[in-house]
Amino acid sequence: MGSELNLGTTELLALAAALGWASGMRLYAVVFLTGLAGHLGWVPLPSGLQMLEQPAVLWASGIMLAVEFLADKIPVVDSMWDAVHTFIRVPAGAALAAGVFGFDSGQIALLAALMGGTLAATSHAAKASTRAAVNTSPEPFSNIGLSLLGDAAVPTLLWLAWEYPLWFAVALGVGAIVSIVLLVLTFKFLRALLRRLFGRRAATADAADMQLPARGRLTNETRADRAAEV
Repeated sequence: MGSELNLGTTELLALAAALGWASGMRLYAVVFLTGLAGHLGWVPLPSGLQMLEQPAVLWASGIMLAVEFLADKIPVVDSMWDAVHTFIRVPAGAALAAGVFGFDSGQIALLAALMGGTLAATSHAAKASTRAAVNTSPEPFSNIGLSLLGDAAVPTLLWLAWEYPLWFAVALGVGAIVSIVLLVLTFKFLRALLRRLFGRRAATADAADMQLPARGRLTNETRADRAAEV
């Protein structure tokens, strides 16, 4: 753990938190940008993250970054993508955060993994629920705008964590509060929407049931009239 701590404990904690939080929004962008920064010598990556610099990892994460960029701009497809990545982003965020301190660093790596996984889960849940609520709007511009905002947020957070760790801590605190508020609001909105949809279906079914006896009476009356004519 000594070589990692030469970078500064504050910087390492900020980097671990940034990797965890950003992974919940754009995992492949995090992997690609972090690896690219180390590969080009922009920042000295901790030993636990240096595998991200490998060309094979850069190519794979770059391709997935392009796929995610496009998928995230298409309504409904973005929600399906988020649903699948619920099982990928959270453990990946935990692994990246632990890699900041080295996987053989014992308790501090475990604590970093817990922190990274929790932050990834929070940001992912806020993103997925907000985009699901926005997808109920018929116009696509709000969805694309939110997606572009997420694209810009990831490199900004990573840069801020490396250059200004204390300011990143402030931004992370604000982001966590906003995420919790969004989760509460979108949960209420989606619950009300589901109740409205199921309520309409129930009303339609009741109306159909009420029409059945009337149809039956009309059929019987028609049969009686035809018998009288004969």
